[in-house]
Amino acid sequence: MDRYAKNAGAVFSLKYHLVWCPKYRRKVLTAPVDKRLKVLLNQKAQEMELTLHLLEVMPDHVHAFVEGPPTLCVAEIVNGLKGFTSRVLREEYPFLRS
Repeated sequence: MDRYAKNAGAVFSLKYHLVWCPKYRRKVLTAPVDKRLKVLLNQKAQEMELTLHLLEVMPDHVHAFVEGPPTLCVAEIVNGLKGFTSRVLREEYPFLRS
């Protein structure tokens, strides 16, 4: 693995430690939701061309260590990961809606 990534106009190494939690920090990220969340985050990271170095799902929060290209800002990365996973998990697990 190279320390820096390159594209036509830049040499970069952009890594972010992202932490987020469910509303009211409810402990809803337990089995089987946690396993599905990991799969969905990996799927979306591939789609967004991100490298997911580390992922830890706790019952009331998520830690992700992500590397991304300079074309995506942190807000776009977080919005993509949280928005996609929230929508899919709410469809698959109705108890998450309330």
